[in-house]
Amino acid sequence: MATEQTAAGRPRPTLLVRPPSVRLADGELTHLERVPVDADLAAEQWQRYVEVFRGYGWDVRTVPAAEAYPDGVFVEDAVVVFDGLAVLTRPGALSRRGEVESVRPVVEGAVRELAEIMEPGTLEGGDVLKVGRTVYVGRTTRTNADGVAQLRALLEPRGWRVVEVPTTRALHLKSAVTALPDGTVIGYEPLVDDAGLFDAFLPVPEAEGSAVVVLDPTTVLLSAAAPGTADLLRDRGLTVLTTPVTEFEKLEGCVTCLSVRVR
Repeated sequence: MATEQTAAGRPRPTLLVRPPSVRLADGELTHLERVPVDADLAAEQWQRYVEVFRGYGWDVRTVPAAEAYPDGVFVEDAVVVFDGLAVLTRPGALSRRGEVESVRPVVEGAVRELAEIMEPGTLEGGDVLKVGRTVYVGRTTRTNADGVAQLRALLEPRGWRVVEVPTTRALHLKSAVTALPDGTVIGYEPLVDDAGLFDAFLPVPEAEGSAVVVLDPTTVLLSAAAPGTADLLRDRGLTVLTTPVTEFEKLEGCVTCLSVRVR
């Protein structure tokens, strides 16, 4: 597969996304009470989210819609990418197992190598946070010890360090923490089990501010529902873009889980 280039001659980063299902409102919930979800607004917010990446020169590739799977829009949970290796996951939620196979054909065109988490392991991509060559993996209701062990066996021979992180206060590890371009881990402290596991940790003032997507070395994307966090990150010298994702936040989603980033 030919790799598209930026104007500066560098490979264009790739974004894998999946449109929301018409059944989005029926998605799984673990820590939140169910409230009404506006499907039309969700579709609009998803489109705005995708356009942010297009505006930054990302190559956007759409995974086929999965109308039968309400949580399918949270495509990050189905596959995790490490350099040229893509790992197809095995979701801990039984209702989500069928999402993975439809991701395979799109992923195969974007990476050099493919691996899979196998039974009895479970792993969801929202539990995997990469910081440099360290991979923090949340132990949650969705990711079990065998899933972590399988991921470690795949990654450590390739030069990655895998650190297991107890995660009991949020659905996924990346519902509680993500990382800035300089490697600082940020999170909303009431959702973080043990901030001391990270080399550098910065608390943020809103739960919605725990999740950022790094667009480039100086730019991050954040939920529009976290203005205090946006100000905090701008004070650190970052360019902060915001986009509304309210309908996905109602379902324990955030800006990270709506896409898979392939750099």
